Amino acid sequence: MDLLTANDKQGKYPPSYYAEHATQLEKFPCLKNEIQADVCIVGGGFTGLSTALHLAQSGYKVALLEAQRLGFGASGRNGGQVSGGQRMDQEGLEAMLGNEHAKALWGISQQSVDLVRNLSADMDDCGVVDGIIHTAHRKRYVNEEHAYTDHLRNKYGYDKIRNLSCEETRDLINSPAYFGGTLDMGAGHIDPLRYALGLARKCVDLGVMLYEQSKVIDLKPGDPAKIKTEHGSVSAKFVVLACNGYLGRLNSRVAARVMPINNFIIATEPMSEEAQEALIKNNHAVADSKFVVNYFRFSPDRRLLFGGSESYGYKFPNDIAAAVRKPMLEIYPQLKNTRIDYAWGGTLGITMNRMPHFERIGGNILSASGYSGHGVAMATMGGKMAADAIRGQAEQFDFMASVPSPRFPGGAMLRSPLLVLAMLWFSMRDRL
Repeated sequence: MDLLTANDKQGKYPPSYYAEHATQLEKFPCLKNEIQADVCIVGGGFTGLSTALHLAQSGYKVALLEAQRLGFGASGRNGGQVSGGQRMDQEGLEAMLGNEHAKALWGISQQSVDLVRNLSADMDDCGVVDGIIHTAHRKRYVNEEHAYTDHLRNKYGYDKIRNLSCEETRDLINSPAYFGGTLDMGAGHIDPLRYALGLARKCVDLGVMLYEQSKVIDLKPGDPAKIKTEHGSVSAKFVVLACNGYLGRLNSRVAARVMPINNFIIATEPMSEEAQEALIKNNHAVADSKFVVNYFRFSPDRRLLFGGSESYGYKFPNDIAAAVRKPMLEIYPQLKNTRIDYAWGGTLGITMNRMPHFERIGGNILSASGYSGHGVAMATMGGKMAADAIRGQAEQFDFMASVPSPRFPGGAMLRSPLLVLAMLWFSMRDRL
């Protein structure tokens, strides 16, 4: 199944709130000839655009190939949360890698948040809004959440996060579904598609050759590497694979370690300022403690953007709005009569241990993907690290590549059955 078109139309953005309200760019051309570049980037999301931007700033001749539209994939569809840390928490990383490596990963994650803030600072239509509330959906998780806050303060010197009691949590989030949590003011949220298109505009200003509807069908290593699309080709000294959940069959080694998975979001009708404050105070974003995470925030025009629901295959459900409305009403039953104006799905890439997968595929081909739902900041940073590696400063990229990244069991034939079983298991666990 080609996930680029399994749920979407060729050359079209999804019917999302983001696509409807972003100031879109003119379509870039399809590659229809043979060109040469210093670097060819495959994928026009955060990783690819960030790689292109940082290389172009250093004078490299860069070609970027996007199979659909820039920001078409997970980068332009996600919940927009910008936070530090990794998808695996620091205590898990300490156990897996040791204290020194865990601290280095924490440092990289904090750099990633700063990078998004800096890159978006001069974008007229988006910027990072401060604050993410992490909520415990079971009483037994509250002590764990609070202990982790203390751990970050004491071991990492992170003082931008504080614990929330049950009363404080319910004051900030008007819902009986949560029993406590934390407020991280070092994190925040952003409109992801506007941010992606803002990166693209910066790339245009620096002379990056951007191509849309230019699906890569073959990649031959070498010096130079040969990248073939359906209608053209690129010869390049370096290649960066920035495909995440849409890699397909371009590289079997990466595909064995990064699994596509779907997630879904709805946007309500606009609300009054009073109604917004009655649901989430101070315009913070929210993410809960479920494995199949519920995450939500308000848009600038005061729509509740709510993400959640399980995915049991690679086709989107026929009624996304109904699927996501259910968990929304579990948290906010007072919204039962609220209209849903937008509903969309997206495909992200996850790994076995929920850590990003970085890899050198031969000497001149790099891959960065598998951000596991934690990619707004880390994917942007991943692009910078890939660019740094090409510029001869490979320490951070190679450090990320040293993090263990096990293969998913069973190979490609068992991907869909394993996905179904895994989602059923975690859905059941969330209900216990």
